[in-house]
Amino acid sequence: MARIDLVGVGKTLHDAVPGSRQRSTFAIHDLTLRIPDGKTMVVLGPSGCGKTTLLKLIAGLITPDAGVIRYDDVDVRDVRPGDRRIGMVFQSYALYPHMSSRTNVLSYFLFRKKTPELDALARAKYQRTSELMGVELAYLLDRKPTTLSGGEKQRVALGRCITRDAALFLVDEPFANLDQALREKYRVNLKILLRQFSITTVYVTHDHHEALILADLVAVMDRGRIEQVGTPQDIYEAPRNVFVAGFLNLHTGSPPISLLDGSSLPPGQARDGVLVGVRPEDVEISREDTGRGLTGVVADVVRMPPLDTLHVAVRVGEHDVHARIGAAENLQAGAPVRLTFKKHHLFDKASGARLTDAR
Repeated sequence: MARIDLVGVGKTLHDAVPGSRQRSTFAIHDLTLRIPDGKTMVVLGPSGCGKTTLLKLIAGLITPDAGVIRYDDVDVRDVRPGDRRIGMVFQSYALYPHMSSRTNVLSYFLFRKKTPELDALARAKYQRTSELMGVELAYLLDRKPTTLSGGEKQRVALGRCITRDAALFLVDEPFANLDQALREKYRVNLKILLRQFSITTVYVTHDHHEALILADLVAVMDRGRIEQVGTPQDIYEAPRNVFVAGFLNLHTGSPPISLLDGSSLPPGQARDGVLVGVRPEDVEISREDTGRGLTGVVADVVRMPPLDTLHVAVRVGEHDVHARIGAAENLQAGAPVRLTFKKHHLFDKASGARLTDAR
């Protein structure tokens, strides 16, 4: 187990642009982050925000230009990646092509001096890995990676990671190539493993559902910066800015937060220079002219049979407000309605920063 601290870490990367003499530039900016001992931190963000670069910095595969990375208060700048006790799963699999899948899974133990204790540990780890991965791994073990599909390679790579004697797991979207049923199963199995062995884990993804299943803590990342860290519920209830509010969604299949100009609120509530954010589950719709709230027109209604809900888009001035309501409601496009909010969030219109607690 290990606690990981990144303090003021910066890194600038330059890549050639295909077909051009120009080079693209990406930078991690003054990044400070603590990954608690034994916890699973999911780094959640859009493609290209720096999630994989962050993993490589922690692993020592690239060196920061500034700042320090510590494992249990020890600066690891001069510690080789192979000496950091890391189990890592890459999007690119990184399997040994000339070895069988079984040998790949046990590769950590192959390159160490043979002892009875090491052999016993290898057997125990292999048995536990086989139990967690199930029959979907067993039939692959005598085949080489060149004969495996992308999803099969990913299973072997994950098996190799969890078999290692690791203090830290670094995981880069390992289920991207699996079908939906296997993805759901392995997410749960991986969560069981991480909880049983209390292995410090940094897991990067852009999948909200995956983050909610696996995370003890979520770090929302955008353009090389950590925007907010907390439990999924804490971030959802009190997003630090507009980006975080619109990116993390606790309800699979629901629309994101709706944003309205504060000046569009009813008299007495209107505020200039402010954005009002409201989640779909906090919007109440009435077909009666109650004289309260905002007036709007139903723009679209989508029925979600498995959830027994309706997703409704209501046009209010120049904005669409999304609501999630019970399927028993009989709303049609074009119907005039009134909207009231059970709770809302306020953000500064210029900076996007949160102004007050939701209310």
